[in-house]
Amino acid sequence: MFYGREEQRKRLSDMINAQGQVVSLIYGRRRVGKSELIKQVLRESTVDSIYYECKQTTEQNNVDSLAELIAEKYNFPKPSFKCMEELLRFLFKKSEQEPLVIVLDEYPYLRENLQGADSIIQTIIDGNKDTSNVKLILCGSYVDTMKALLSKQNPLYGRVDVTIDLKPMDYYESSLFYEGFSEDKVRLYSVFGGIPYYNRLIDGCKTVRDNIITLIASVGARLENEVTMYLNSEISKITNANEVFEALARGFSRYKDILDQSYVSSGPTLVDILDKLIRMEVVKKEAPINDEGNKKKAGYFVSDNLSLFYYKYIFRNISRMNVMDSEVFYDKYIAKDFEAYHVPKCFEDICRQYLVRLNRKGKTDEIFEKIGKYYYDDPINKRNGEFDIVTLDDKGYIFYEAKFRKEKISEAMIKEEIAQVQSTGLDCYRYGFISRSGFDCDTAENRILINLDELYKRL
Repeated sequence: MFYGREEQRKRLSDMINAQGQVVSLIYGRRRVGKSELIKQVLRESTVDSIYYECKQTTEQNNVDSLAELIAEKYNFPKPSFKCMEELLRFLFKKSEQEPLVIVLDEYPYLRENLQGADSIIQTIIDGNKDTSNVKLILCGSYVDTMKALLSKQNPLYGRVDVTIDLKPMDYYESSLFYEGFSEDKVRLYSVFGGIPYYNRLIDGCKTVRDNIITLIASVGARLENEVTMYLNSEISKITNANEVFEALARGFSRYKDILDQSYVSSGPTLVDILDKLIRMEVVKKEAPINDEGNKKKAGYFVSDNLSLFYYKYIFRNISRMNVMDSEVFYDKYIAKDFEAYHVPKCFEDICRQYLVRLNRKGKTDEIFEKIGKYYYDDPINKRNGEFDIVTLDDKGYIFYEAKFRKEKISEAMIKEEIAQVQSTGLDCYRYGFISRSGFDCDTAENRILINLDELYKRL
């Protein structure tokens, strides 16, 4: 089964079925599902295609491997090409007779070993634009390298017709991998996030606890080294990344606090590593929606759930895990904090994503233009803080509270939350509450009440 990615599938399908020559660039972090997306669209298409995954080897080795695919495709003896340029020119010429999709997956590998690769492809594209019917797809996991192909300094600038920056799936699309679960969908997403490869490994016949133990919280688990392998492939000085992740996993989000709590050598070094992690899309920087320009109030947060889980529970306890029974280890070092703090915090993120889904579909009463944290400063009571989910539309602010607890949200809880919001000076015209266990309260015009089941309905 192939889940989700409906918008991206349509864009790729339209590109493949378009008239004339079209060039597409697809990039995104490792394991995000780029190759599977392309393969699925090719399976659904009637247009001839050649899919080639570039290798970290010489140009000639890549040429020979691709030539074998050409021979299989056209049912003739393996052709001999002196270089990649000659091979690609052959395919572009071949497309004049019948449309052809050419996929160069992991293009950065080819680029490493083919001097002037971008320039060669640009020359072929320009030379055949009026006659070829090639749909060329360049795909890669090294996001910085792929984005550089779009820069003005690159020979391919202005030649790319379709660009897809493939992001991790949201909570809803991720849940399609484990539809048999109910509220445990929240728990699973809090660990495995929106990466299809991770979600595909979840066993629907096991509990959340057993899936976590089997996949990441035991010696030799399938994903035990996944986070460190990914970081090592992108970052030269992994020690600094480990320090930053540990500080973030312990709840420190402000720049100064991260610098104080970690052993990163200097401020510039910390800036460099944070910027790199943000470009890798495993860390995000957020500022309150009511003070977006204030750098002091901006915070850094781990945006990849598996990385957050790993650094919160596994990385710091790796020596213990190596000498303990996996179930004992889980119960002692993970279970309590996971249920009391980790999952409820992730539930807030899921609720934000749900509101964005509604907003994009035009199904909110008022279309909002901002969603995020709201910072408040109360000098009278000498306190400050943030509300985690607040939206801003033409009418003003709506405050939301997400509760992942066994008890229903009562009238007393709602009144207490509203009073707290009003005491900070946040002027809301409505108050929203999202509950795992439902409600035992009055309905009112200025209240929005949302049950957990609503989050997982198809819009």
